[in-house]
Amino acid sequence: MRTSMAGILAILILAPFFGCQKQRGPATGGAPIRTPPAPAPAVPAAVPAAPAAAPATTAPANAPGEEAVSSAPGTPPAKKLDVKFLPNAYQLHEKVISGGLPEGEPAFEELAKLGVKTVISVDGAKPDVTAAKKFGLRYVHLPHGYDGVPENRVQELAKAVRELPGPVYIHCHHGKHRSPAAATVACVAAGLVDPSQAVGILRVAGTSPNYEGLYDSARSARKLEAKLLDELKAEFPEAAKIPPLAEAMVGLEHTHDHLKKIEAAGWRPLAEHPDLKPSHEALLLREHFTEMARTEAVMAEPDRFRTMLTESLAAAKELEDLLGKEGFGDDPAHAQEATAILARVSANCKSCHTEYRDVPLGKKSGVAQ
Repeated sequence: MRTSMAGILAILILAPFFGCQKQRGPATGGAPIRTPPAPAPAVPAAVPAAPAAAPATTAPANAPGEEAVSSAPGTPPAKKLDVKFLPNAYQLHEKVISGGLPEGEPAFEELAKLGVKTVISVDGAKPDVTAAKKFGLRYVHLPHGYDGVPENRVQELAKAVRELPGPVYIHCHHGKHRSPAAATVACVAAGLVDPSQAVGILRVAGTSPNYEGLYDSARSARKLEAKLLDELKAEFPEAAKIPPLAEAMVGLEHTHDHLKKIEAAGWRPLAEHPDLKPSHEALLLREHFTEMARTEAVMAEPDRFRTMLTESLAAAKELEDLLGKEGFGDDPAHAQEATAILARVSANCKSCHTEYRDVPLGKKSGVAQ
């Protein structure tokens, strides 16, 4: 069985951690994806068990500066928090907050002020464990993909919110899709939130309906037996091991995000991030595509997938050359050209995500649920 790209795309992705098997079936305009299971972390974390919290059907009482999203029975117990450094932060339960990536010390300081004790990343990027520890926070890395939350990951997340010191902050990159889904299924499975509220939480958090697998996970979430969670042998690593190719995909996503911000600023360096130079970010984009193109897994993929990768690599090189050209920006047409080139890369990414990464787990043939 050979390594495929679709499982890796699912990390941003991270299906490798779920024990997914090879996806089979004819290609429909792109390459199928197969992923080998990643090795389990070597050292399990010793965590004292705490009693399961009582189910909650409404959000905790609003605190000053907090925007109430809903609190009536039968509606999502999600409350938007008035915070500065935590993107899209919502409180689902007194012990669980969902949001985006905490970047830099101000974000971790804000988490500490909220009383957070444990941070769980469901994103593919390596967590900033050092910054978290500086503020007395424990980091746990339990990544999953946009295609849904596999059952084994649901159980681990439920055990984590039930037993690890709280409050717990669960995050992905932007805080709109994977982390609301992860926090929701964790709360439902641990008995903190009623299943009838699960889908509503995702809607409140802004999770795109295009991510059918995430909605499927929320829709099917049910409270797990206490005995199952008590006996579950879960490891809570600070940083999960992911394949080099998956790391490249995570880096690609972050670099693409940087370039989109630079584009919005007129292809000029960002005032808030002067270290992000446009031409250097384009170089990094090209390098991510170059490294992926060299892998044996990509070389074994069908023509459609390799064609998209080759096109994106060529576009990234064009963008790098254009942004590095002396006098770039003197002519307004330069910015228009750069935008058109980046749009070609974005279109290929979107096609790949739609056709492979975001396909619900239940619709992937040969994938273990």
